[in-house]
Amino acid sequence: MDDEPVPVDGSAADALRVVLGERLYEYNVQATGIADGRELTFVHRNEAGELVAGLAGHTWGGYAEVQYLWVSAEARGSGLGSRLLRAAEDEARRRGCAKLVLSTHSFQAPAFYARHGYVRILELQDQPRGHSSILFTKALR
Repeated sequence: MDDEPVPVDGSAADALRVVLGERLYEYNVQATGIADGRELTFVHRNEAGELVAGLAGHTWGGYAEVQYLWVSAEARGSGLGSRLLRAAEDEARRRGCAKLVLSTHSFQAPAFYARHGYVRILELQDQPRGHSSILFTKALR
């Protein structure tokens, strides 16, 4: 066995990320006995089938996490991001989740999440350099 880690790029990195996620989920289930993890994903496409906006995350063990929420530049300000976020919150509630967590950067959408009732619980400075990474949570019940 080679002792040096090997960098991975492109589609191989994407595939590795999926496998690592599956392995971590298997470990988490074994450690906690909680096996109700599910994807939490919504998409909005235009008439041509092009991606206009989307949200991706998951639910597991009574909480939801939004990992990505993106709205194309031409659709920003239309309320589409709010509709995606509400849809995720509603689905998380249906799945029995008590809270939702997400992170954003200081240059992305902290005011958007605050307007939707999210509470800032952690801010890490210089992530990325000159900006911060912010963790938010919201009670769903």
